[in-house]
Amino acid sequence: MQLTAAVSFRTILQEESVSIHTYAHSFLQVILLHLEHRDAGVSNAWLETLLSVIEVLPKETLKHEILNPLVSKAQLSQTVQSRLVSCKILGKMTNKFDAHTIKREILPLVKSLCQDVEYEVRSCMCRQLENIAQGIGTELTKSVVLPELIELSRDEGSSVRLAAFETLVNLLDVFDTDDRSQTILPLVKSFCEKSFKADESILISLSFHLGKLCHGLYGIFTPDQHLRFLEFYKKLCTLGLQQENGHNENQIPPQILEQEKKYISVRKNCAYNFPAMIVFVDPKNFHMELYSTFFCLCHDPEVPVRYTIAICFYEVSKLLNSGVYLIHKELITLLQDESLEVLDALIDHLPEILELMSTGGESSVQENKLSSLPDLIPALTAAEQRAAASLKWRTHEKLLQKYACLPHIISSDQIYYRFLQRMFTIVMTNNVLPVQKAASRTLCIFLRYNRKQEQRHEVIQKLIEQLGQGKSYWNRLRFLDTCEFIIEIFSKSFFCKYFFLPAIELTHDPVANVRMKLCYLLPKVKSTLKIPADKHLLQQLEMCVRKLLCQEKDKDVLAIVKRTVLELDRMEMSMDAEQLEKEKQQSDGRPMSEKSFEKKRRDTKTPTTLPKSIPISVPGPSGTSTPSTSKEIKKSKLIRSQSFNNQAFHAKYGNLDKCASKSSTVGYTPSVSGLGKTSVVSLTDDSFRTRNACSAPTTFSPNASLPGTSRGTGNSVDPKSSGSKETPPRKATLKSRKSNP
Repeated sequence: MQLTAAVSFRTILQEESVSIHTYAHSFLQVILLHLEHRDAGVSNAWLETLLSVIEVLPKETLKHEILNPLVSKAQLSQTVQSRLVSCKILGKMTNKFDAHTIKREILPLVKSLCQDVEYEVRSCMCRQLENIAQGIGTELTKSVVLPELIELSRDEGSSVRLAAFETLVNLLDVFDTDDRSQTILPLVKSFCEKSFKADESILISLSFHLGKLCHGLYGIFTPDQHLRFLEFYKKLCTLGLQQENGHNENQIPPQILEQEKKYISVRKNCAYNFPAMIVFVDPKNFHMELYSTFFCLCHDPEVPVRYTIAICFYEVSKLLNSGVYLIHKELITLLQDESLEVLDALIDHLPEILELMSTGGESSVQENKLSSLPDLIPALTAAEQRAAASLKWRTHEKLLQKYACLPHIISSDQIYYRFLQRMFTIVMTNNVLPVQKAASRTLCIFLRYNRKQEQRHEVIQKLIEQLGQGKSYWNRLRFLDTCEFIIEIFSKSFFCKYFFLPAIELTHDPVANVRMKLCYLLPKVKSTLKIPADKHLLQQLEMCVRKLLCQEKDKDVLAIVKRTVLELDRMEMSMDAEQLEKEKQQSDGRPMSEKSFEKKRRDTKTPTTLPKSIPISVPGPSGTSTPSTSKEIKKSKLIRSQSFNNQAFHAKYGNLDKCASKSSTVGYTPSVSGLGKTSVVSLTDDSFRTRNACSAPTTFSPNASLPGTSRGTGNSVDPKSSGSKETPPRKATLKSRKSNP
């Protein structure tokens, strides 16, 4: 209950459920009351809440409600727990007050707690000195905090000395060069010399802070001190390795086993700080000073050490720059590491590492640089096979994604013979969907950069035959994934040339999931088309959508089809301006007699298109017809249903009748008008509305004829009219009007 209450009070504060004034009045005393709870866990929970409250309380409230009582709480007469709480509160409050208040009321308490009789209190107060230094400024830090740190660094308690050392390292930037060279450097030197004789926990902390020390004291070391510090680092990198004896862990005494774990932590910290040590010795001196140490870390018997050096490998490569060739062998070693954790850490920056390997080094010719990595391809393939054989599919997925960089690193022939077929096999046989998709995308990138037409055609043929036309519906689904990647990576014309028709052919697929996935892909498929060059493909796409609308039995697929049709309707079509201009010139250059003949033919036959604006006349009971209102004309303008070369694509009347029983949307007709939009011809539109369609007879225009085919080359269908109980039957006729060329 106490823990929950502490968290709830903190939540109320963070969510600003009440004003700060109300919060302080209602909750602050409750929080302060429970700070000294006999249970340490409860006390710490309320302390965390109080520290959050201190961030937002007004200065006056802090002074009267917290700081003034703190003077008595920090006295030696109080319990150790009370004094520990006082240390943490002081560290949090310092930056809330002005310098005068800090110097007069806070710093005396800080000094008193730094000299407390209990080492726990001294250590706790020492760790708060960093926060206090940031609140009081440089001058007070040098005059008050630094002397306390120097005294605490010589404390008899190892935990106090450790706290003082870590605080000094974190405050290096605050001190000037004189303080660093005359005061801090001797302390660091003494601390390092005594560390091997002290507890291993001090070595762990020292090894972790080596990078900060190198950065903070850079330029202060004498050559002799520089050499000693470097030797100290090298010694830490191999700490505990000399004691390896190959015994079973069960035979090792517990205290020795615990010590070895601490040594592993030391070597792991050394690996973490390795990039900083390269800067410390200068990258030009890497081979002479640090290569052997780097070799040891990459071959360390413990996985955490190799994992950490694998994480740092990219930073090391960047620092070495032209000397990156020196660590080629270590890259191969880590790629072949038996632990997938090490491989996972390395491949995070594998593309950048391989790029540095291929563009760095002494030679300026890329082929020469790559020839220095004869084992790279076997190492990469072996790494992928190990990842595939494991249960860690995320590592496998990540590795396949990173392999997409290989076209920039090795030749297309090497990719074709060593990697491309493997990607195809993974797409066909792997059971993990993210892995299959990663392999599919990488395969598409390999294909994108392959310039040999016969190899390209072979891969394309395999994709179509074994995926798009595969026996397994799972493979056909992966084919649609591949089509999506091809649309993303390749040009629109490439997709239209090779994959457009195989993709839309899956509208005939017997599995509903395949048809459903295709429906989701159709907008992207349509976006690859350009008018008028791809008008035949657009006609095929429309045919497929009509078929889905009219014949789809699965209700889920049909619902997606309807949504997809609306999305297709809103899409803009890409116009090939050059092709349009050529066709316009050809049309303008025809003889007048031909134009007159076409005009006469259009005037004497039922039009094969629905023009941009269709005038609709509806005969009333008197038999007279009235032209469409301007509102109807505007509405019909929204129904952009012109198609290629004034040849619209309309279904047979029978198809329309069939579709009417399935969906209110008959189909959509692509447009090549200036707006380049598609539109949906709806049976519920005013232009084609019927009344009691089931019982009324169907009437055709006198000069209409049934089309011979449902494709765009056939004649258009006249609208049907029907009667109702209220009014006499009305007949809607379509007047032909010559559309603009």
